[in-house]
Amino acid sequence: MHTLPAVFLLEAQMPDAMVSGLNTYLDELMEQEDRISHAGTLVGQIGHGQQLTMDHNDPRLNDFCQMSGILATEYLKNFGSTGNNIGERQVGIDELWSVHSYERDYNPIHDHGTKTIMGISCTSWTRVPQQILDQPTAGSPEYNLYNASGDSDGCLAFQYGMNSLLDIERLRPPQSFVIKPEVGKFLMFPSWLQHMVYPFEGEGERRTVAANINVWKVEEDGGRVFN
Repeated sequence: MHTLPAVFLLEAQMPDAMVSGLNTYLDELMEQEDRISHAGTLVGQIGHGQQLTMDHNDPRLNDFCQMSGILATEYLKNFGSTGNNIGERQVGIDELWSVHSYERDYNPIHDHGTKTIMGISCTSWTRVPQQILDQPTAGSPEYNLYNASGDSDGCLAFQYGMNSLLDIERLRPPQSFVIKPEVGKFLMFPSWLQHMVYPFEGEGERRTVAANINVWKVEEDGGRVFN
């Protein structure tokens, strides 16, 4: 059997101390009068919350940025292990931001861009409203999208092809993937992968930390080139 993958999605769990440190940083950032909105470069309808630029050179974010770089390198190794020769690569954060979503905020379907053609994006959650956590997980027997169940509220959905009701009977693998946010969960994916965030109802903040990562090709003389 030959598996013909469409996309790779990496999942990891952030340590509790890292989550706490990110929240402390963001709580302080939200109170600063000179905080910078990142909304102008993001596809987001965040009318009740904020989208803020985070300084990835801030020492308080070192652990998160280092983890992101290590996992990006592992992601590239996994891609290369499938027979795709990408040569030697170097990674570096292009931009880092937070999304503070509240009731009825959402992100329409979109992809991300980086300065390099080969780019990696990541997203993680440091706060999730209880009503979202209480929902069944996509793919479980309890999960359904009928009768206004709300089972996808606040979820992140990846889309990489066409879907139909007969896909299983046709032996056609799914072309989409829905993930329920959880505190500390970290996801990494290619920047071209389209995704969206569904709105949710009720109280609470859905807090996201996300980043885009450049991937440079390393020349034999050690120089870097945008590829």
